[in-house]
Amino acid sequence: MVITLNRIFIISFLLILFFTMPVYAKSKEFIVHTKKVISIDLDGVLDNYCGKYDENNIPEIKDGARDFIIKLYKKYDLILFSTRNPDEVEKWLIKNELREYFKLITDKKYPSYIYLDDRALKFNGDYNKTFDEIENFNVYWKK
Repeated sequence: MVITLNRIFIISFLLILFFTMPVYAKSKEFIVHTKKVISIDLDGVLDNYCGKYDENNIPEIKDGARDFIIKLYKKYDLILFSTRNPDEVEKWLIKNELREYFKLITDKKYPSYIYLDDRALKFNGDYNKTFDEIENFNVYWKK
């Protein structure tokens, strides 16, 4: 069997593509990321959450959140993560005209370039400093 250079090139390209691009399974779908991924939390980042959790009500969208998501979408692949009911999150995104900007809605932590969350600390390599930051942590909406 003779394999042409074109076939070798195509097979090599597909193998490289397959092994170098993050791929996440969502049920039976596969999501391929072509840009760096940013995972964004819903509560306190995109909505006006202030610590009063109501599983039946997702707070209104924060001022500027839509423009921010559109700006990020131009350069990054976006994942929305939330512990809320995924169907309710989907409805909230559709209501706020944001659904098209997210490749995935999940409650899992997928490999990402950046995680954007109102309850996160950046680990700087110093455990003592990080411990102090944990002890003194407050979400921005409680200050």
